[in-house]
Amino acid sequence: MNFNKKSGEHNLGTEEKQLTLWESFLGRLFTKSKFGKLFIYTILIVWSISTIFPLLWVFLNSFKPSKEIITNTFRLPADPTLQNYLNAFDTIDIGKSYLNSFIMSGSVVFFTLFFGGLAAFVMARMRFRLRGVLQTVLVMSLLIPAFATIVPVYRMMIDLALVNTYWALIIPQTAGNLPFAILVISGYMATIPKELEEASLMDGCSRWSMFTRVFLPVSLPIFGTVGTFVFLWSYNDLFTSLVLVEQEQVRPIVVLLSHVSSQYGTDYGLMTAAIAMTVIPVIVFYLFAQKTLEKGATSGAVKG
Repeated sequence: MNFNKKSGEHNLGTEEKQLTLWESFLGRLFTKSKFGKLFIYTILIVWSISTIFPLLWVFLNSFKPSKEIITNTFRLPADPTLQNYLNAFDTIDIGKSYLNSFIMSGSVVFFTLFFGGLAAFVMARMRFRLRGVLQTVLVMSLLIPAFATIVPVYRMMIDLALVNTYWALIIPQTAGNLPFAILVISGYMATIPKELEEASLMDGCSRWSMFTRVFLPVSLPIFGTVGTFVFLWSYNDLFTSLVLVEQEQVRPIVVLLSHVSSQYGTDYGLMTAAIAMTVIPVIVFYLFAQKTLEKGATSGAVKG
């Protein structure tokens, strides 16, 4: 069989041109035509309603007594009351669980960014043996779910006498988030111009000074992005929390919410108030961190 190199190149170019034509056609169809814009806006509106409506329903019902929730679940509160929120603090001590969640999630963010940032700096700016192997191991570790490691982790926490302590969640969650942090931050640091590194070496900076004075300030957007994701993942990690932290003194708010649904299942007012108070910090945190997320994403895109 004879293979014509020029013909192969011609066919490949033709396929690429056809693909480009299809992409431009679809782009004009969905961005410039009225039908395309109507289709896109319809999907976005339906998606927004399906996302916002459950939250709105929870917030509205959190101001109703349990009887009114059953009889008029989709109506505005006839006589709004804060009693459900007061019961949440008095009956289930939700304030303590809030404090536990912020302590543990904040610690996970700190340790993940600290160790992940140092490791990312080494991976991005230094050349050493087995660097490719280490990067492959980091990528592969992202494929391992928490369910597959919970038994040995639980055994280790028992041996270290850390079950039902803050460290029972801080250590596993930090270890689980480190591969993600290292890969993302190292990818960002690898795009920083080498001239900055050479200039800092000529000025007599050590590797530590180079990291803290040059690379860390430049990489703050990606640190903020990674920190936001790590906080949200740690805050919402119900599975690990249920296994490793069960005592009332140290349990986070997601564990408390699961206990409310099982122990106070008939008190719908208390349940909706607890759900609202669990979701509110996530929404507020995301609103404040939205600009950081956008800045980190766009900066990485421009540098790459």
